[in-house]
Amino acid sequence: MLDSVRLQRRQSEIRQELSALVGKTDTTDDEIRSIEKLDGEYRANETKYRAALIAEDQERREAGADLETRSDREFAELIGRFELRQVALSLDEGRALSGATAEVVQELRSKGGYQGVPIPLAALETRAGETLAADVPNPKTIRPIIDRIFPNSVAERLGIQRINITAGELAFPVATAGAVFGWQTTELGNVGGPSAFDTSERSLNPDHTGGAQMVLSRKALKQAGEGLEQAIRRDLNAAIGAELDRVVVNGSGAAGEPLGIIPGAATYGIPSTAVGATATWAAFRAQIVAFMQDNAITAANQVNLGFDPAIWADLDDALITGTAVSEWDRLTKHVGTPAISNVIPAETAIMTATVQGVAPGYLGIWGGVDLIRDPYTKAASGQLVLTGLVTADFTVPRGMQTRILTGIGEP
Repeated sequence: MLDSVRLQRRQSEIRQELSALVGKTDTTDDEIRSIEKLDGEYRANETKYRAALIAEDQERREAGADLETRSDREFAELIGRFELRQVALSLDEGRALSGATAEVVQELRSKGGYQGVPIPLAALETRAGETLAADVPNPKTIRPIIDRIFPNSVAERLGIQRINITAGELAFPVATAGAVFGWQTTELGNVGGPSAFDTSERSLNPDHTGGAQMVLSRKALKQAGEGLEQAIRRDLNAAIGAELDRVVVNGSGAAGEPLGIIPGAATYGIPSTAVGATATWAAFRAQIVAFMQDNAITAANQVNLGFDPAIWADLDDALITGTAVSEWDRLTKHVGTPAISNVIPAETAIMTATVQGVAPGYLGIWGGVDLIRDPYTKAASGQLVLTGLVTADFTVPRGMQTRILTGIGEP
C-alpha cells in the first residue's frame, strides 16, 4: 500500500476519534490527554502525507513515462498470445474474454468504434507449433514477423507499403514544381525568375469497406476445439489477404473497390508501354533505362518486377542463339527474381521502384478486422455466420515510380 493512502486512512481514523471525544460534555483528564496526543499525531501525519505525495508523484511520473513509451514489440507480443478461439466462444456462448485477448480487444475498442468484436489483422496469421485436432490439416507458417498481413503476396514484392490508420483521412503531398537553376547572362543579371513550389495530394480515404464471411456448423463449434481457431484464422487470412492483393493491382475504383495500379494508371500518372513482342530481357531493360533517366534508380536491382506465369515460361524457353543461357537468366542476373502471380493480367508486367524512402504505393487499413456474429440467419440448423469487415484504400503517391508493360508475348 502507498504511504499516502495509509496516512490518509489514519487521518480519517483520528478525525473519527476526535469527533467522539470533543462531542462529550464531561471530559476526563485521560480523554483530554488523548485529544492532545491525537491532535499532535494528526499534525505530524499532515507533514508526512505531503512528503509522501511529493515522493510518489515522481514515481507516478516515471511509471507513466514507462507506459507511454511502451514499444510496438510489446503490443506485438500481446497479439502473439491473442486467441481467436476465445472470440468464437464469446460470440457463440457469450463467454467473457480473458488475458491478452481481452487486453488487445479493449485497446482496439478505445481507438475506434466496432459493431462486433475487433480483431487485429496480425492475429489472423497462422502460428507455428500450435496443437490441432486430428482431422484439421497442419498450419503453414507464413512468416515469423507478425506485422504483415500477406507477406507472400505480389503487392509486397512490388514494394507496396501497408499503413494502419486509426481514424480519419491520410494525405500525401507530392511536390510537382519547385526551384529552377539558372545562370547569369550578364554580370549584374538575375539568375532566373522565381518558380512557385507546388504540390498535389494523394489521399487514403475510409470509403471502401469489404468483408469475408464464413458459416460455422454446430458440429464444428462442438467438436473442432482449438482446431477451430486455426481454421478460422486461415480462412479469414486467405480471403482478406488475397482480395487486398487483388485490388492493389486490379482494383476497379468502382462498386466499392479502391483504384488499383493497372486500372488507375492514367489517374496516377503511371507510364504504360505497349511492347507487342515476345518477352525478352531487352524489353525490360528499356524500362529500367527510363527509370534511370528519370533519376528514380541508379542500378537495375533497385527495380521490383512482377508478371504472370506465362511470361516466365516464355522467358525461360527463349535461349540466346548458340548458348544455354535463356532470357530469364539474363533478367534475373540484373534484376533478381521477379514476383510471379496470376493476379497480374496476362501479357502484362509491372515495374516499380522505391525512391528516397517513398514506396511506389500505399495500402491503408483502418483499425483491425470487425468480426460480427449472426446467429439468426441459419438458426434452424444451429449454424453461426461470422463476417469480418475491413476498411481499406490504396493510392500511388508518385506515378513516375511505376511503369506498366502490356502486350508481352503478342506476335
